[in-house]
Amino acid sequence: MGVLVTAASRGVGFNVARELLKRNARVVLSSHNDENLQRAMEELAGFGEVCAVKADLRRSGGLENLLGRSWELLGGVDALVWNAPNVSCEPCLIHEASYQDWLESAKIHSVAPGYLTGLLVRRWLETGRKGVLVYLNSVSIKEPMSPLLLADTTRAGLIQLAKGLSRAYGREGIRAYSVLLGSFDTPGARENLKKVAGTRGEPFEKIWEREVLGRTPLHRTGRWNELGSLIAFLLSDQAEYMLGSTVVVDGAMTRAVFL
Repeated sequence: MGVLVTAASRGVGFNVARELLKRNARVVLSSHNDENLQRAMEELAGFGEVCAVKADLRRSGGLENLLGRSWELLGGVDALVWNAPNVSCEPCLIHEASYQDWLESAKIHSVAPGYLTGLLVRRWLETGRKGVLVYLNSVSIKEPMSPLLLADTTRAGLIQLAKGLSRAYGREGIRAYSVLLGSFDTPGARENLKKVAGTRGEPFEKIWEREVLGRTPLHRTGRWNELGSLIAFLLSDQAEYMLGSTVVVDGAMTRAVFL
């Protein structure tokens, strides 16, 4: 299976790509940062067939080139695992956000995945191929966090995208899922909490304990093999009847019951 993983030079995207490679997928990584992309390629080369395409997810031309190059490198894209970078201003409170911050958030979390999805579905329909889309999201869209309101507001629609896409194209063998992630130990997560710690004048370790480890009865972050196994399952034919579903992977950290 040929899989395109966006924002995959580090953090969630990188680790998901590694887990899929370990499960024999062929993977294209994307990132806007050349240095990080090259480092990721070198680190993942020993796990399987991996390629990389530099792409600015905020630009239509970048998304079009990303799909075109990925299609060539893989001989056709079978699946997309959508992951997004952080909004530049976050963590920030809503009264601190500028108009440009809102535009950036909308581009990253709504426009880009929607447009890339449309490009990919068009290719699948034209070539008569089946395909799977997995949108990596956050449980904070259900239980909002004040410093992440821009992202939570603009990425909440990915649930609608996955459901609507599955209903519209499921008969053609095209299906989509939304995965709501809890806490995973990534450079981005630590960087965000260090900024919060600095703003509040609290030690980072204290905030990490309270806001990450202390929010789940397991008292730990998610493990990459757990997430990798879930995504591999969703990409498989065994998850076909789950098309359109929203899956929560958060260690029971959120208090809400999702009906």
